[in-house]
Amino acid sequence: MFPDRELESITSDEILSFLTPLCEGRKQATKRCRYAVLTAFFNLIKDSTCPEMRNPCDTPLLRKVFKPAKYSQWKKLEKEEVDEVIFKVPKIRNRLMVETMARGGLRIGEVLKLTVQDVEDQKLILRDPKSGKAVEVVYIPQKVAQRLREYIREKRLLPEDRIFPIGYAAARVVVKNAGKLAGVDLKPHDLRRYAATYASRSGTPIEIVSKVILRHANLSTTQFFNCIPAKFE
Repeated sequence: MFPDRELESITSDEILSFLTPLCEGRKQATKRCRYAVLTAFFNLIKDSTCPEMRNPCDTPLLRKVFKPAKYSQWKKLEKEEVDEVIFKVPKIRNRLMVETMARGGLRIGEVLKLTVQDVEDQKLILRDPKSGKAVEVVYIPQKVAQRLREYIREKRLLPEDRIFPIGYAAARVVVKNAGKLAGVDLKPHDLRRYAATYASRSGTPIEIVSKVILRHANLSTTQFFNCIPAKFE
């Protein structure tokens, strides 16, 4: 954009004109990252060769436009809240889907893919999981497994049938409405976080939470996931 210009001559307005189309339609975190890289570039030039040069990125307007994205602290759900959410869901299928996510730590897409043949006692077989593996195994409590089997028998589902034959958008609505019934602002991923949080608070080693419940490739991902109890924080 400025092939024949001296760096010292580039103005803040020109920096804004350069970054605006480059960041159009991007998330605030991406905008901030690109602004930060350009700021660092000018700081490098200033510190190494041109100490008198003013960094054109360093203005109140640009700092405001490309300020860091706001991250809200996720509120950890308590056991009583999740129990109430599950209990108040009126439809058995929906209640069972929410409970499976909350007790097993499944992603919403994973629970929707479950078929009858994927249920093996307390084990749920996840085929073509997000990790890229052929299969992954999720362990659920005995009582949840029993309720799943009873539901399958009552509905006379075949081995290839999906247990929860609804779409992604509909499942999100189910979870949100379940939260409303208990006075909780609930999203599907909150149930996955809860499964990990509850396990950690119950004394499950963080390595087990990471590898078995959340099935993360790296422990650092689990720590960023914000599910570690107070003694680990």
